[in-house]
Amino acid sequence: MKAVSDRKAQLEARLADLEARLMKIEDELDGPHTRDWEDLATEREGDEVLEELGLSGQQEIAMIRAALARINAGEYGACTKCGTEIVESRLDVLPYTPFCYDCAS
Repeated sequence: MKAVSDRKAQLEARLADLEARLMKIEDELDGPHTRDWEDLATEREGDEVLEELGLSGQQEIAMIRAALARINAGEYGACTKCGTEIVESRLDVLPYTPFCYDCAS
């Protein structure tokens, strides 16, 4: 079984990566836009993709922060809904998940 300290390090690394990506996305969205209408349309499509990536990243950041809070509270690895232990294989795939298999479905 992976130690909680290893999970915490994994989550903190992912959090730092996501925060760095979101800063790049924000910089890109805040950057100057072209005055050419055709290029502007293409840029706007790209901006929409970046906005979706940003929203997805923000959701994952919130889940990671909640998992880190559970680690600090000594509650990590237990389902927040039913209290049973979350199996290792689930935490390997979703280290920030608050739910066991049964409660997640």
